[in-house]
Amino acid sequence: MDIVLATKNRKKIEEIRKICDVLGTANRIYTLDDFPAMEDVVEDGDTFEANAVKKAKQIAGATGMTALADDSGLEVDALDRAPGVYSARYAGEDADDRANNDKLLKALKDIPGEKRGAQFVCCIALASDKEIKTFTGYVNGRISTEPKGASGFGYDPLFYPEGSNRTFAEMSDTEKNAISHRANALRELQQYLQEQSG
Repeated sequence: MDIVLATKNRKKIEEIRKICDVLGTANRIYTLDDFPAMEDVVEDGDTFEANAVKKAKQIAGATGMTALADDSGLEVDALDRAPGVYSARYAGEDADDRANNDKLLKALKDIPGEKRGAQFVCCIALASDKEIKTFTGYVNGRISTEPKGASGFGYDPLFYPEGSNRTFAEMSDTEKNAISHRANALRELQQYLQEQSG
């Protein structure tokens, strides 16, 4: 199946492509670069699912192709699940990864290690002219007291997945993609596609 990814985030595109290659999920993956006239989708939902569904529906309708959209983020227990759907703009609309990480560390500066639990969440929406399906993946872990590692993106330098003494940013792409929230959501998608094909 050919799909178009409803995102312009280069790092996210690269990660999804790598995982899909391993899983054998798609024959050909297009991006919004293949549709330069496409307008940006405003992510104004209050859940990951709402944002993913909105993006997938809009891009599928505009391109006439099956669209795959992802909305993902970090939920921190001690912050009542913040930054949540605001993960990418936690420190402001134009914030970069470093600013978001700095704000998170400041928010947790007085929180002890045993109370720094968190989870990454990824909701993937697959939209065609026939239907919309969603698939959600999670990975539990905890937040570091300082950034560690140079790989990955977003909050990867601060997130220790459960059972690991290395952050996502200290892992290789292959290691991270084997256990990440996005990989878990894409596995759910793969299982659905296999069931549909018999």
